[in-house]
Amino acid sequence: MLRFLRPGLALLVTLTLTWVLTTKHGDVPPVARLLSPYRGFWQNGETAADFPAQQTLQLPGLHQPVRVRFDDRRVPHIFAQNDHDLYYAQGYLTARDRLWQMEFMTRVAAGRISEVVGPKALEYDRFQRRMGLPYGAENSLRSMLRNDTTRLVLESYSEGVNAYISSLAPQDYPFEYKLLDYAPEPWQPLKCALLLKLMAWDLSGRSDDLRMSNILRKYGPRVVQDLFPNYPNREDAIVPPGTPLEYPPLPVPATPPSFTAALSGRLPQQEPDPELGSNNFAVAGRRSASGLPLLANDPHLQLNLPSIWYQVQLHAPGQNVYGVTIPGAPAVIIGFNEDVAWGVTNVGGDVLDWYQLKFRDASRRQYWHDGKWKPVRQVVEHITVRGQPDLLDTVLYTHHGPVVYDQSEKVFNKQTPIRHAMRWTAHDGANEVQAFYKLNHAHSYQDYRRALRTYSSPAQNFIFADNRNEIAIQPNGRFPLKWPDQGKFILDGTDARYDWQGWIPMEQNPHVKDPARGFVSSANQPSAGLDYPYYLGWDYAPADRGHRINERLARMQRATPDSLRMLQNDNLGITARQLLPRLLSLLAAAQLSPAQQRAYAELQKWNYYYEAQAISPSIFELWYLNLVEQVWDDEFGSEATGLEMRYPSRARTQELLLHQDTSRWLDDHRTPQRETLPQLALESFRFATDSLTRKFGPLGPKWAWSNQKSTDINHLANLTGFGRQDIACGGSPVSVNATGPRNGPSWRMVVALGPQVKAYGIFPGGQSGNPASAYYDDMIDTWRVGQLDELVYLRAADENHPRLRAAWRLE
Repeated sequence: MLRFLRPGLALLVTLTLTWVLTTKHGDVPPVARLLSPYRGFWQNGETAADFPAQQTLQLPGLHQPVRVRFDDRRVPHIFAQNDHDLYYAQGYLTARDRLWQMEFMTRVAAGRISEVVGPKALEYDRFQRRMGLPYGAENSLRSMLRNDTTRLVLESYSEGVNAYISSLAPQDYPFEYKLLDYAPEPWQPLKCALLLKLMAWDLSGRSDDLRMSNILRKYGPRVVQDLFPNYPNREDAIVPPGTPLEYPPLPVPATPPSFTAALSGRLPQQEPDPELGSNNFAVAGRRSASGLPLLANDPHLQLNLPSIWYQVQLHAPGQNVYGVTIPGAPAVIIGFNEDVAWGVTNVGGDVLDWYQLKFRDASRRQYWHDGKWKPVRQVVEHITVRGQPDLLDTVLYTHHGPVVYDQSEKVFNKQTPIRHAMRWTAHDGANEVQAFYKLNHAHSYQDYRRALRTYSSPAQNFIFADNRNEIAIQPNGRFPLKWPDQGKFILDGTDARYDWQGWIPMEQNPHVKDPARGFVSSANQPSAGLDYPYYLGWDYAPADRGHRINERLARMQRATPDSLRMLQNDNLGITARQLLPRLLSLLAAAQLSPAQQRAYAELQKWNYYYEAQAISPSIFELWYLNLVEQVWDDEFGSEATGLEMRYPSRARTQELLLHQDTSRWLDDHRTPQRETLPQLALESFRFATDSLTRKFGPLGPKWAWSNQKSTDINHLANLTGFGRQDIACGGSPVSVNATGPRNGPSWRMVVALGPQVKAYGIFPGGQSGNPASAYYDDMIDTWRVGQLDELVYLRAADENHPRLRAAWRLE
């Protein structure tokens, strides 16, 4: 018996170890497979020989040969003889560099992360589906596939991605697939639409309707009008006031009776970061050294590795375009060709509203609207969860849109059903791919305007310049026709008068061409002044960046591409310049310790620039932010009030600090004494200096702004060790160089129009998504110091250029 027992035990142990080492357990990958020299992560190492200088690839489905040249940043320059092959090659080559990123981001948008990482992502997946991202993507895909051109683009691109996927064996999978233990799935056109909806969520998915409703109910309309005005007092509109209207405006819907929503504390989870923004500006030929326009763009998004953007040049009959695209989306999104250049910034218009519903009974099969009970549409979401049984989640849809939350809330110490439906432009079908396709082919201002007709969401400020010496900007998207303030608060979902009543015609979106001042610009400020006939929204980015950009552009003469590059890297803080003298005047030297006096002296000599090695920005930012918290937290903080609210805007706060030092808002009603502005300023200053001392020791070089700000570029899935931390760079969220701890300029581009267009650009990362590649993060240091690469723009496939490194042929 013993002679069978020992071999049996040995076999059992062997089988157990084999199972343990080849199976994923929680967050622990299958170690044996991951470490295998034949199929593990070792296979993802990359040498120069792995990227041949000459190569011919046989790819199924190509109609004619395609030539690809690669430059020293490994940017592909694709030369095809027809559109099918062009977008097929774009899909193939993008997948070759960024397959895991492409697929991961579509899983994020579709609410399918639980399939990979298990139950810890379940609530995130439920949220994405309840917000309707897949629903909106399906609606847009139907619009895209109805158009012959965009159907060809999407299907060709998908063919190319799938040609690359089908060429892979498990040992060839990108590293993240091996670490997370799953395999790529076939690409479909729906995934391209999902990526665009994810961008729409990041840029238009945040709303303060519920917060503002809570404020209105608690404090009343006079406080709201005072502290939350529609147009902050220092905004410089994108389309200058007085720009002539070229159309008779439509009648604006009548304002219905006032409606006050019930107090509520439920907000969307994972809301987009409010610091996301962008800059773009174009200078007319009369202000440039060349006599022809210059255009610049730097979209401010979350900084990740692999980078959010992918550089590419696309050449086929009828187009020769260079720029960046989102990996997984065809065409070029921001870029230029031989005749025109364009870029985008976020509009920030109010295109997402919440409606308070009244259901007939607990079954929630009917809701009251326009004097009758209407049926609720129920959609069952099937969520696959790795390692657990699948989940079925029923989402309710009204004519407004999905009911994101449908559980009871505690209101006034009793259970009251508060259910909100969401109306959002991103749920509607649109054809953004057609807009970018036409922009890629544009040769004139008229082409640019025609291209924007099918663009819906997220609404963007499309800036334009061409070699006919024209510049223009248009805040563009599909904007609902609203009565003033519609959507600033939660709306009455029972009354049809609160519904969206129609749409602003696209040709009546704000726009300006060749303004007298000789430049156009945007930095997420209001789209137009009070003379614009329609309501687009009430809350926009702080005025600082827009004010500084226009201040410098107004003085610019004989501008060069480097003039615009330096403006993109401008680190001046407008808030500090306006507020610091006032705050310093509130402090009495006798109240400060010796260490605090040294900090005070440091601030006195500051030039208001957020340079990487400057000490003053570290002191000022901690001081100012803590002071803002001390002023507003007792009245508008969620912990103090038990309600979700928001603080008044930066502009309104500065008005209070500069001119209203007896305001009742300065007193903290939670304390018996009455606080004054000098007292709050002193306490906040002490907080700032003490915090920096605890963190870095006595005042010295360690107090540098780059250390305090600590800009990080993390891996997209937050995999430790695959990002770059503590990048020494200047800028701040309110500087033109809007580089913060996790957000910043995700792509800087400057284009000089002319007989031979020249362009410059950089993004904080690299072309490759492989952490083992030298091209994974090779652009970060160039980006960090504010330099740009001259972009290699080829006119022909056989053109010689000293920076070209490889030539491939796809057949």
